[in-house]
Amino acid sequence: MVHPKQFIEALAQVGVSFFTGVPDSLLKDFLAYVENEVPKESHVTAANEGGAIGIAAGYHLATGKVPAVYMQNSGLGNAINPLTSLADKEVYSIPTLLIIGWRGEPGFKDEPQHIKQGRITPALLQVLEIPYVVVSPEMEAHTVTREIASMVGLARAESRPAAIVICGGVFEAYAAAERPVQHPLTREEAIEMIIGILTGREIVVSTTGKISRELYESRKRRGEGTQNDFLTVGSMGHASQIALGIAQQKKDRQVYCLDGDGATLMHLGALATVGWVKPGNFRHIVLNNLAHESVGGQPSAAAAVDIAGVAKSCGYASVLTVENKEDLAEALRTLPGVPGPAFLEIKVALGSRKDLGRPKETPQENKKGFMDYLQ
Repeated sequence: MVHPKQFIEALAQVGVSFFTGVPDSLLKDFLAYVENEVPKESHVTAANEGGAIGIAAGYHLATGKVPAVYMQNSGLGNAINPLTSLADKEVYSIPTLLIIGWRGEPGFKDEPQHIKQGRITPALLQVLEIPYVVVSPEMEAHTVTREIASMVGLARAESRPAAIVICGGVFEAYAAAERPVQHPLTREEAIEMIIGILTGREIVVSTTGKISRELYESRKRRGEGTQNDFLTVGSMGHASQIALGIAQQKKDRQVYCLDGDGATLMHLGALATVGWVKPGNFRHIVLNNLAHESVGGQPSAAAAVDIAGVAKSCGYASVLTVENKEDLAEALRTLPGVPGPAFLEIKVALGSRKDLGRPKETPQENKKGFMDYLQ
């Protein structure tokens, strides 16, 4: 194991002091240290991993230095295009250090959406012709320091991306700074209120992470089935487009998308597509806690963005923001009847129950039950 401070110091020794990327749970202690200790001008949390590669490229073009880009291995999908058409040594040859959390590492238990991604991560890096080393928790700090120097040296010498793949348990614990409670309403309370207005004919698509988990548990507490709900366990940022595809084919049913701020920002152009298509039966609800909570609670860019204002500019017919139970109850009373597409932003507190469970059904079982319900 290695302390995040030692990891940052090892990077500094080889001239790496700029960080950008999308948070990952395996990197949460490292990222908590970055958030607390790295100067603000030297760290940018990107909306998505492809954007992070772009930011890193801009940093290198302006300074000549090697940037670090952090991500979960699932984020390689978003990063493939700029890695191959921008950073690759056969194109603009941008030296970049990738720090990749290895979810779904073979031999270790993980969630279904991570198993395939974990299995193909080494092969994917090989196909991309990105040299890499794996850092495991058994490695001592001096070994980790040596591996960092090796990959940064390679990236600099050959002017290309190189990667450090981080296994689970590599980083010692580091406490993130406490963030003040900004909104009294919890996300789980809001989800309970949302499903409380549903009649049973509505279709629900929920985004990845704790929103789907809380929706699932809320259904179980109410003694309801989950066949109404497509619980998107992966594909961060795409829940609204799944819901849009359904809404176009099921125009006699209202379709509710339960989204998060980080997921919405990851593919913000999805709002423009919804506004362009204008599905009247579409209800887009964003539960905004200003954070990437499912992977450690790191701040998202939502604090700087008027998400509801963006939705309005994109062509949503009805747009509203609420932040307490009373206003939410009134908004939910009218939401089924307002012109669509409708957008409701609910500002919620950061945090969730310690004993929050996960869906017991497999993704394939969820899909089958959901498709049977749609017929």
